[in-house]
Amino acid sequence: MRSRRGIIVINEKDNVATALDELPAGTTVSVKTEHSMEKIEMISHIPRGHKFALRHIDRGGAVIKYGETIGQSTEEIPRGQHVHVHNLASQSKGETT
Repeated sequence: MRSRRGIIVINEKDNVATALDELPAGTTVSVKTEHSMEKIEMISHIPRGHKFALRHIDRGGAVIKYGETIGQSTEEIPRGQHVHVHNLASQSKGETT
């Protein structure tokens, strides 16, 4: 996947992307997947350098970045939602990311 409008997706397996610029709620970004171009509307403010969900992640679901599980969601995370310490427990030692 490639960067579009200020975001980056590291690996095609990822279910989160990183905002290269601040993305206010309501901003729509385009994400190229292996089969199509998808538009995702931010449902919350995404600070620069923070992650957001590319698709719905169930509570307890794996959060995947770099093609690897980086943690588990502590609540349901809808597509376009900020992913950070308030809804993500890291994979190692129960810390948050």
